[in-house]
Amino acid sequence: MARGKIQMKRIENPVHRQVTFCKRRAGLLKKAKELSVLCDAEIGVFIFSSRGKFYELATKGSMQDLIERYIKCSWSGVQTQQPRDKQIMDLKEEISRLKREIDVLQRGLRYISGGGASTTTFDGLNDLEKHLEVYVYQIRSTKGSIFGSSWNVLIFMIVIIWFGIDSRPSSWDGG
Repeated sequence: MARGKIQMKRIENPVHRQVTFCKRRAGLLKKAKELSVLCDAEIGVFIFSSRGKFYELATKGSMQDLIERYIKCSWSGVQTQQPRDKQIMDLKEEISRLKREIDVLQRGLRYISGGGASTTTFDGLNDLEKHLEVYVYQIRSTKGSIFGSSWNVLIFMIVIIWFGIDSRPSSWDGG
């Protein structure tokens, strides 16, 4: 006589639930051991019962060895390696970009000091010109922002004086 299929839901009767847990736990551990022997596989199984009891099986070696091996080979280890590799590549690109910029600046300095006018190529002069234009733009932007903030302070002081608003602390008057 064939058995009927058991419906997969929680067993309500605690006694039946405990009996089923014990039988199925033993069956699971037996199957894990068989798989290990037949296929020469390393298998680790953790089981926590509803009462909090802990069961484990490590077919070869110890569970600690299996866990360490899992951590070394886990997907999370691969994922942390990939961002590190990308970070290294980004830093190498930044280093090469800075080296090129230093080279251009050194050539420009030699040209300006008069030591390399005869050895500088047309392309080198074009590169130098582009870099100098960028630096001049940056200097002008910085000057503009400094001038703008000074200008705002000056306007504010004029408004205060014009309207007779005295926002200074009374201690400024000497009293």
